[in-house]
Amino acid sequence: GEKSIADGESIRTYLQEAVAEYKLGDAIRLGHSVSKAAWSTERASWTVTVERNDGAQEVLSSSFLFVATGYYDYKEGYTPELNGLSNFQGTVVHPQKWPAHLNYSGKRVVVIGSGATAMTLVPAMSEKSLHVTMLQRSPTYVVALPDVDCVARSLYKWLATR
Repeated sequence: GEKSIADGESIRTYLQEAVAEYKLGDAIRLGHSVSKAAWSTERASWTVTVERNDGAQEVLSSSFLFVATGYYDYKEGYTPELNGLSNFQGTVVHPQKWPAHLNYSGKRVVVIGSGATAMTLVPAMSEKSLHVTMLQRSPTYVVALPDVDCVARSLYKWLATR
């Protein structure tokens, strides 16, 4: 397409199309949390214990295990100790446990943190809320770029004809 940087919806669509095209749907396990992974040299395989959303455990095995989760705690996201939070009269929400129908329209909102979640929350919330304030300990520097790379597009037009 025309875009150089894909948005979330484009990535989701691509993944759904790839899963359908290569018939991967039956091989993907959604709603599972890995609780243990052990390698057996004798069997040359991984034994992976998972917990399903319904609470049941399963034991799976594979010859290959790809782990790319980084830090993530499924049960409870990181929440810093905030003095006086118990005195706060408003709603406190962690992005990891975001209520589906949270209404912040016309409200004053404070987002604590400046990571990737805040970078998506703050602009989206500013459209409906009265005011959004972002509190951060260490700034994250981001450069806004257009989603179309004019140089790459020009080069493509020139190179594609050769």
